[in-house]
Amino acid sequence: MSFFQNILSSVMKNTRRLNRLGTKSFGKLHSDINKAVDSVMSTSGEVSSLVYAEHLLNLIEKQDDNGLKKFLKNLLAKYDIDTKKLLKDVKRYSSEKTEKSLREINNSSEPRWVELFRRLNSTSNGTSRLVKLRERIHLLKDPDLKTFDSGLLNLFRYWFNPSFLVLEKIDWETPANILEKIIEYEAVHEINSWNDLRARLAPSDRQCFAFFHPLIPNDPLIFVEVALCTDIPKSIQQVIRLDRNEIDIEDANTAIFYSISNCQNGLLGISFGNFLIKKVAKTLKRELPDLNQFLTLSPIPGLMKWMEEFAPITFERCTDKNCSDDELMKKTIKYLTESDRQDGMPNDPVGRFHIGNGASLERVNLNADLSEKGLSQSYGIMANYLYDLEVVEENHEMFFKNKTVLTSNEIKAQKKKLNK
Repeated sequence: MSFFQNILSSVMKNTRRLNRLGTKSFGKLHSDINKAVDSVMSTSGEVSSLVYAEHLLNLIEKQDDNGLKKFLKNLLAKYDIDTKKLLKDVKRYSSEKTEKSLREINNSSEPRWVELFRRLNSTSNGTSRLVKLRERIHLLKDPDLKTFDSGLLNLFRYWFNPSFLVLEKIDWETPANILEKIIEYEAVHEINSWNDLRARLAPSDRQCFAFFHPLIPNDPLIFVEVALCTDIPKSIQQVIRLDRNEIDIEDANTAIFYSISNCQNGLLGISFGNFLIKKVAKTLKRELPDLNQFLTLSPIPGLMKWMEEFAPITFERCTDKNCSDDELMKKTIKYLTESDRQDGMPNDPVGRFHIGNGASLERVNLNADLSEKGLSQSYGIMANYLYDLEVVEENHEMFFKNKTVLTSNEIKAQKKKLNK
C-alpha cells in the first residue's frame, strides 16, 4: 500500500497548494453553493476546475440535512438531462449513424450533474468524500433524491472495479488507526476489547484480510476473518474464545471464514465479498498447500422472522425452549433450501450471498451461537457453506440458471429423514 499512499500523498499536496492559490489565481470562490456549482461546471481549465471543485465539496459537506436536500433538488432541476437536445440527437442518430452522432447522443442522455460528481471526485480525498455523501443521501430517505443515489452507485461501480482493489493482510502489527476501524466495522461478532481483537489477529491460526482502494488507503472497504483449523468447528464460541489452544498452521487442513463485514455504507449495492472470499481462499492455498477445505461458519439472520411468519407454532415453542432438535433442524433446512421469495432466491440474506457466490450448504449447527444476537436472530443456529475452489465458478453459473441450492450429502440425508 505504500506505493499507492505515496501517489495519494503527492496528489493531496498538490491539491492543497492549489487551494491556497485559489482566490489569487482563479477568481472568486462563491459562498453561495449554487454559484459555486456554476463555477465548477463552467470552467475549462484542469487546475481551476480542481480549485473550484474542492471549494464546492467543502460547501456541500457543511450543509445540514435540509440544506443538502435543497441543494440536491436545485441541482436536479438545473443540471438534469436536456430532453429537447436528447430528442434532437436521437432524431439525428436515427438517420446518421456516425461516430459523432453516437457520441452526442451518449453525452445528451446523461444527466449533467453526473459530470459534476466526476469533477468532485478529482479533489483531495474526493472519492472517499463522495462515498460519505452517498451515505448521507441514503439516510435522507427522500424519494426525490433516489436518482442521485443510483447515479453515484453507477459511478462507484466503475471507480471501485475489483481490479483496482488491493488485498492486504490485517494483523496485530497493522497500524492502530486501521485496527480501530476493524473494531468499529465488525458487523457479525462484536469485538468488545483490544484483548478480544488481539485474540482474532495475533495468533498465527487466526487471520484477517481486507480490500482497500488505492485512493482510500486508510479505510478498509470490506474485511474477512479466518480461522485455520484441523476440523470444522460446530460453534462460533470454539473460534473466538480467548482461552483456546493455538495450533501450528502447518497442521491446519481447514479454513473457516467466520465473519465478513462491509465497512462503507456509501458503497451499498456493490458486492466486494464474493471477490474477497475467493481471493483469500486462493491466497491461503498458495501459502498453505495442505489446506483442503474452505468453509464459512455463517449466521442465519432471517430465520426467526421467517419462523414467525411461516411456522408460528414452532416459533412459539422454540422461544419457550420446548421445541425438539429434529423439528428445529427440519424447519431450518427448509428455510435455507426452499425459497418463499418471488425471485426464487434463497430466503436468508447470508445464504443468498454464499449460494450465489458458488458455495454449497454443507452443514447446519444447532447451539452454535449462544450470544444474545445469535439467539434472537436464529435461536443460536449457524450454517457452514462450502467453497470448493475447483467447482465454485461452475456452481455460481448453475445456481443462477436453475435457482437450486446445492447441498451436501449430509444435508440431503437429514432432509430425507426429517421429512418422513
